[in-house]
Amino acid sequence: MSRRFVIDPNKAFYIFDTAGDWQATKLGEYIFDGRGDYIGFVRNEQYDVYTKYGEWIGNLFPDGRIVRKRSAKRPPLLTAHELPEKPPKTKMPGRSPLPPISGDLGYDKIDVLEWDPDIFKRVSDLAPDAGEENA
Repeated sequence: MSRRFVIDPNKAFYIFDTAGDWQATKLGEYIFDGRGDYIGFVRNEQYDVYTKYGEWIGNLFPDGRIVRKRSAKRPPLLTAHELPEKPPKTKMPGRSPLPPISGDLGYDKIDVLEWDPDIFKRVSDLAPDAGEENA
């Protein structure tokens, strides 16, 4: 989806929206909001981003945005045993560095946090309702 880049797992990686607002921080494989609450995680070398409930929402871009193709198929939710263990709340810095200049994504891609700023705050609509059986 994007050119290859590498995120140093020992350093904080700041996540921004297209407007340049700091939305989250990746520490190790975990994503935390500005208060230090665990909100998601990242997997594999394509930097697939998941909410803490296991919903895939996109991929990290080198400029710090979470991006996905507009027509991307949504994979099923990860099961409870596929989710990483919840990390403890962490102390976050008071502010982030200046965001990098972000380029135009084109029509085929969307900035997930610009399109849906509350994506990390709600339970996935892919989750079965209470009492529903998994098929």
